[in-house]
Amino acid sequence: MASEPVNVKEFQELAKNVLPKMYYDFYTGGAEDQYTLKQNVEAFQRITIRPRILLDVSRIDMSTTVLGYKISAPIMVAPTGMHQFAHPEGEVATARAAAACNTIMVLSYSSNCSVEEVASSCNAVRFFQLYVFKRRDISAQIVQRAEKSGFKAIVLTVDTPRLGRREADIKNKMVVPRLKNFEGLSSIAVDSNGGSALESYANETLDSSLRWEDIGWLRSITSLPILIKGVLTHEDARMAVEAGVSGIVVSNHGARQLDYTPATISVLEEVVHAVEGKVPVLFDGGVRRGTDVFKALALGAQAILVGRPVIYGLAAKGEYGVRRVLEMLKYELELTMALSGCPQLQDITRDHVRTEHERLRSML
Repeated sequence: MASEPVNVKEFQELAKNVLPKMYYDFYTGGAEDQYTLKQNVEAFQRITIRPRILLDVSRIDMSTTVLGYKISAPIMVAPTGMHQFAHPEGEVATARAAAACNTIMVLSYSSNCSVEEVASSCNAVRFFQLYVFKRRDISAQIVQRAEKSGFKAIVLTVDTPRLGRREADIKNKMVVPRLKNFEGLSSIAVDSNGGSALESYANETLDSSLRWEDIGWLRSITSLPILIKGVLTHEDARMAVEAGVSGIVVSNHGARQLDYTPATISVLEEVVHAVEGKVPVLFDGGVRRGTDVFKALALGAQAILVGRPVIYGLAAKGEYGVRRVLEMLKYELELTMALSGCPQLQDITRDHVRTEHERLRSML
C-alpha cells in the first residue's frame, strides 16, 4: 500500500498515476516553452527567510479576512477549470473541502458543475471567476446567477483575450467538456482543425475587445465587489485602482497564457507598492509550500490562491485529498511563522525575507 503523502508535491505524482494523459497534461502544462511555468515555482527558491528568535510563539493565529470575510488562514482555492476530469464529483467535492477548511473557493467559469450545484453543496463563502464572452448577455446571465446563488464577489480574469498556446493540448487534441453553466447558451461544437478543441472554443467565444472601460459595464450588472485577476505590472495595478476594482490578483494564469512573463512572486512587490494599500492584493502562482505562502505575505500579499495542488489532491483522493492539500499548506505556514518569530500574520514583515537581488547587491 502506498504511503500517505507528507507534502503537497507528492500529490502530483499520485495524480499522474490515476489521470489519463490528456487530462494530466491539461492540468500541468504551460504555454509554449514553459519557461514561466518553471519560474513560477523556482523563483520562490531564490527568496530566503530571515527568522527572528526569542519571541513568544506559543500561540499562532493565521486567521485573516478577505473583503471582510474571515478565513482560517490566508490560503484560498484558485479558479481552475474542469474538475470532473480529476474526479466525478468535480467542483462540488472541491467546494466541500474548502468549506471544511474554512476558506474561500473561487469557482471557475469553466467548471463542470453549475453555480447552483456548487452553491447548494455546502454553506461557505465563495467567489466566482468571470471571463467576458463576445455575447455579453451570456456573461451577464452567469454573473446574475452567481449573485443569486450567494457568491460574494466576481473575479474578472483579464489576461485571456485569446487562449495561450498550450502545445500539449494541441498534440493531445484536447476536447471541450460539458460546461453546465452554459448549456443552452453556448455551443461547444467547434472546428479544431485537428488540434485543441478547447483553444478553438475559447477563441471563438471570449471577447478580445475587452477594455478598462468595460469594468463599468460589469459594475452595472452586479452589486458584487469586483476583483481583477491577471495583473503583472505597476502600470496596470494603478489602472485597476483607478477603474474602481475592489481587489487585485497578481497572476500570470499559472503560466498558461504568455510565456516569458515574469514569475508572479517576482512582481508581487511592484504591484503592492503601486496600489499603496488602496485595495487588497492577492497572489496566485507557484505556491507549493507553507514557506511560499510566508514569502508572499512578507512581500505584501493579503492572501494567496492555490490552483494545481488542489487539482492533484482532488485527482488522487477526492474531497479528502483537497482537504489534505489545504491542511498541509496551513500546517507548514503555521510552522514557518513559529520558527520565524511571527505569532500573528501582521507580524510578518518585509524584513523577514531577502530576495536574490538583495543578496547579490549585498555582495558588491
